[in-house]
Amino acid sequence: MFRLIFIFFMTLTLVFAENNESKKDILYTNLVGMAVITAWGVANWDYGKSKPYADNEEWFGRKTESGGADKFGHFYASYIVGSGLSGLYESWGYREKDAALYGSLSSFFLLNYMEIGDAFSEFGFSYEDFLMNTLGSLSSYFFYTYPELSKRIDLRIEYVPSFDTTDIVTEYEKMKFLVAFKAEGFDFITNPYLQYTELHMGYYTRNYSGGYSQES
Repeated sequence: MFRLIFIFFMTLTLVFAENNESKKDILYTNLVGMAVITAWGVANWDYGKSKPYADNEEWFGRKTESGGADKFGHFYASYIVGSGLSGLYESWGYREKDAALYGSLSSFFLLNYMEIGDAFSEFGFSYEDFLMNTLGSLSSYFFYTYPELSKRIDLRIEYVPSFDTTDIVTEYEKMKFLVAFKAEGFDFITNPYLQYTELHMGYYTRNYSGGYSQES
């Protein structure tokens, strides 16, 4: 399995390196991202301390590690990285759709590089996380290339850090994952006051420290 994933990532790297100079900036961006992820993983997630293995983490059950909050964490992280890199690539002169494509591919590559790093730690490679990374990366492409969609819907995170940990990216206890439907994006809503209205739907869990929790 890991050999096939490695081959895929090498192919993706060749795509970024295609046409020599034209995509080297994207390739270097991904290499820098890999270096940051590696350093962070070694410092905070014990990368390299275990032999590679895959783990079945399941989804949103009460007996899962974070009640499923970690799965939305992967989705939103890949969406944010993809959207941010798409904007960066467009600022470098890439056409909107090309920037969105390379941004989503970069997000898919980097977030799943992180997942492979997990395989060499106590966490293990998670197929569920891999899938959520993929969905988040795809979402970044569609929201970036379809303005009417992003005008009506926002994907958001509410996060109030506890300031007692350096690993802020996995502090799911303090996060809420939201979908906001914005009235201003719908043409039939013409009232200027109603246009400020939003409907929020979200997911979060509390009182999880790994494994079974009495509350969720």
